[in-house]
Amino acid sequence: MSNVNKSIRIPLSILDLATVREGKSIADTYANSLKLAQLAEQLGYKRYWLAEHHNMESIASAATSVLIGYIAQGTKTIRVGSGGIMLPNHAPLVIAEQFGTLATLYPGRIDLGLGRAPGTDQLTSMALRRDRYAAYDFPEQVKELLTYFSANNRTSKIRAIPGEGLDIPVWILGSSTDSAYLAAAMGLPYAFASHFAPAHLMEALQIYRNNFKPSVYLQQPYTMAAINVIAAGTTEEAVYLGTSFQQLFAGVIRGNPKPLPMPVDNINSAVSPLEEAAIQQMLTYSFRGDQELIKEKLNAFIYATKVDELMIVSHVYDQEAKRKSYELIMNV
Repeated sequence: MSNVNKSIRIPLSILDLATVREGKSIADTYANSLKLAQLAEQLGYKRYWLAEHHNMESIASAATSVLIGYIAQGTKTIRVGSGGIMLPNHAPLVIAEQFGTLATLYPGRIDLGLGRAPGTDQLTSMALRRDRYAAYDFPEQVKELLTYFSANNRTSKIRAIPGEGLDIPVWILGSSTDSAYLAAAMGLPYAFASHFAPAHLMEALQIYRNNFKPSVYLQQPYTMAAINVIAAGTTEEAVYLGTSFQQLFAGVIRGNPKPLPMPVDNINSAVSPLEEAAIQQMLTYSFRGDQELIKEKLNAFIYATKVDELMIVSHVYDQEAKRKSYELIMNV
């Protein structure tokens, strides 16, 4: 038997974009996110992360820190965090205080993933940041944030209270190779957004591992990759359920993202051949199938990438089918 066919076990986590469904309210989205987080905790998922996006009808996680608190309050053991906070949108001191508060309320359970991108369009980015060049200072902003978390900062004139001296794991997130160099140089764990930006996954992982420098935060490289996965009783059903997120990505390509639509019997009726080709490229690391097929695909992905952890994204309209998908994935 080849190695790729052997079942292997690494931690599984969930990335929830707080996706708004067509015809449903944002309040429905939040209630479903909490229900999914509670199920994930029962099933043994390690982390439940939420991502900062702005000015999008399809995503309701703009106030990411607030939503993290809501999920953490409704669960008991699962780690809850950001995948991620777009740091150039914020003053590092504010994020240190927010996550210091969360880590004080929910000790040992809060993660802070940091991204460089705005998580929105250019006009909204300007409204958020005021400084159009903020992203260029991302490495310095990360260092500033880590300083606020350090117990050694107690003699500084500027302190994060709460936040100072707390154990809040900081991750660097990436969708290209730039952040791989930064995560390696700072000795921080690295998570790659291969669920929508697959092109540089392998190169970024290699850069991170080859350049990693041990730090007070991490002695060995630690990697996580986000991928789209939908599992169902049959592969046909999983493919059908997946037409919702294909339509969602088509909206992104058109520059007009809308709430997650219901699935369709024939994806060609909803997207053009050109759009479908672009979607397939974006969704290179997207797997749909029954339990056995998903097992085969995940094992192959883990062996190819050698990641330490997987973060699963699942855009499914029917919430019962979505929860069933996560159950099947964990049982793999």
